[in-house]
Amino acid sequence: MAVRFDQDRLGRLRDTVAVVGVGETDYGADYRGAGGKAMGKGEARVDHYTLASRALKRALDDAGLTKDDIDGLCTGPTLSSERACELWGMNPGWSGSGDAAQCIIEATMAINAGLCTTVALVYGNAQRSMNTAYGGARVTGGGITSYFYYAPWGLTSQGALYALFFQRHKLLYGTTEEQLGAIAVAFRKHACMNPNAVMQKPLTIEDYMNAPYVAEPLRLFDYCLINDGGVAIIVRRADMAKDLKHKPVMVSAIGWSEENVDATQLRPRLKDFYHTAHHGVAAQVYPMAGLTPKDVDVFATYDSFSVHLLASLEGFGFCKEGEGGPFVQDGRIEIGGELPCNTSGGMLSESYMQSWNHQPELVRQLRGGLGQRQVKGAEVAQYVHDVAGKCKSIIYTRQ
Repeated sequence: MAVRFDQDRLGRLRDTVAVVGVGETDYGADYRGAGGKAMGKGEARVDHYTLASRALKRALDDAGLTKDDIDGLCTGPTLSSERACELWGMNPGWSGSGDAAQCIIEATMAINAGLCTTVALVYGNAQRSMNTAYGGARVTGGGITSYFYYAPWGLTSQGALYALFFQRHKLLYGTTEEQLGAIAVAFRKHACMNPNAVMQKPLTIEDYMNAPYVAEPLRLFDYCLINDGGVAIIVRRADMAKDLKHKPVMVSAIGWSEENVDATQLRPRLKDFYHTAHHGVAAQVYPMAGLTPKDVDVFATYDSFSVHLLASLEGFGFCKEGEGGPFVQDGRIEIGGELPCNTSGGMLSESYMQSWNHQPELVRQLRGGLGQRQVKGAEVAQYVHDVAGKCKSIIYTRQ
């Protein structure tokens, strides 16, 4: 069934909401601890709320607002909005929850519905301190997570599924492991330009190819980090976003499309590469923003695994389906290239914040002033989130 949406009603939301403040915790410094060496899992002593609190204070300071200006709250899945409000002394009249893109979309809709004017989007995750497992016998969510049914065959983790994803891409299109490695190398290069990134050691394609497989054909550097951190974003009704500390960055398009048919049989991921959902969202966001993929200056995708980038570039029309491998080579996705991607280092090398960290990076790229990491002349930035057949996208613009 074709995606049903009303382009006219969707288009009325364009540039009605702006990002006015962003804040993050000290990913790299926290990872290394006071002694300067990486701490083992379970060694730190923080929790989700502490990390979220630190990020929220920085985002409010960045906006030049106080918590009393906040009348809406969206929290990531690690946080309870009720508990967060108790701890932070806030009493917003509206709240929502979800991943980063979902929260931006929910906040945009709530502001346009007249339910609130200024929303804090907040996330904190003490996953390294809590020794959180995302696979194996201790994986959480088995009762509702479809891939858990495949545990007898060793498929207890997202990584194993994305290994199958890439294996099929290799067989269909001839995509090579060296081409996939170009993604990890590019993101690490960006992280080395980002003083807040966890990973600061350069990575070569030889380093990548010599790294062990975790789930063949995915190697160590195809996997995201596991670290602690927090992120906060302040969005506000556009007509109230002027005269703050920074020039507002506009939310110029939002898009959302899901593939639920056969999702428990893994078809959207393993056979479709999420492309049906990609196409549905692309048909929403580009007309809404009045732009095309060629207008995008900075691109970021959910990168729990490197292979996400191949799928999203193909699905959103930056290259033809099956040509993601050649596209990511020769510096094309690096800063200074044709389409700089995940310029903070992404979740492979900056911080695994389940994509929340991508939003401040895109906002800062449009504000300008990031030094060697700055994409020259950046005016349009796009984020794509594609997990389990559910795709969302945000297009930010500099006004």
